[in-house]
Amino acid sequence: MRSIPSALQVKLDSGVTTLCRCWTVTRRDGVEQGFTDHDDDVVLGAVTCRAGTGLDGSEVTAKHGMAVDTSDMSGALSADTLNEDDLAAGLYDSAAIELWLVDWSEPDLRVLLAKGTLGEVKRDGTAFVAELRGLSQALAEESGRLYSTTCGADLGDSKCRVDLSSPAHRGSGAVVAVTATSSFTASGLDTYADGWFTAGKLTFTSGANAGLAMEVKAHRTGVGVSIDLWQAMAYPIEAGDSFIVTAGCDKRLTTCHDRFNNIVNFRGFPHIPGNDFVLRYPVAGEPGNDGSSLQA
Repeated sequence: MRSIPSALQVKLDSGVTTLCRCWTVTRRDGVEQGFTDHDDDVVLGAVTCRAGTGLDGSEVTAKHGMAVDTSDMSGALSADTLNEDDLAAGLYDSAAIELWLVDWSEPDLRVLLAKGTLGEVKRDGTAFVAELRGLSQALAEESGRLYSTTCGADLGDSKCRVDLSSPAHRGSGAVVAVTATSSFTASGLDTYADGWFTAGKLTFTSGANAGLAMEVKAHRTGVGVSIDLWQAMAYPIEAGDSFIVTAGCDKRLTTCHDRFNNIVNFRGFPHIPGNDFVLRYPVAGEPGNDGSSLQA
């Protein structure tokens, strides 16, 4: 149950209010920002909620049971507050959001309306619409270990234990020529086998995307070395941009054994019967239909 300050309740009961909505955003990198639908900035503690974005929000839809509560906020992209490059770089993915009802004449008089995380963000030119997901969203996410024929660890993590700092699993190079938005030819990787870096991670160390990373969709050799990324980078890739890239793994038992010699740390269940086994049924003439046990 919400606790409304008595002074704010008096103003609400009077019928004449000076209310606005404020959103505080805490990004994954720790940066805190504030936005408001008021026509002037509103200070909430250490956060200044900016009015220059033309921000507006929809009503908060509260649902029964464990369904996820949702609402939207929309506004204009601004270079000094919320810009397209930061959105494209993923800095706002799953950012923590708080929605406050505030008396802009006395900002200390406020009540928390909703709390959650930032979901899908849609952009159209200089405008955006962001989805706000309630706290129950975390309960809809898969957690824990799953039984699967493929490995449940990520290459190089504490469960896998493959050393990705080894030169055998880590390469460095530079962009020679850009062939598409997320594809380019590269130098420095000529000694690695075809597909070695497929499903690996590529991190740029220079250029506009320095410090940003993306998963490798395909690594091909032949006439030169070509790299395809799963998504376009936040900034255009240019010739001369340097990068480091780590080996990829398709999480199969044979790959773990043959490529990384790491079968002792394999975290999958490769001998689980598949759907064909589960759906089998007796057929006349097959072994096992004479009263003996059916063979898998």
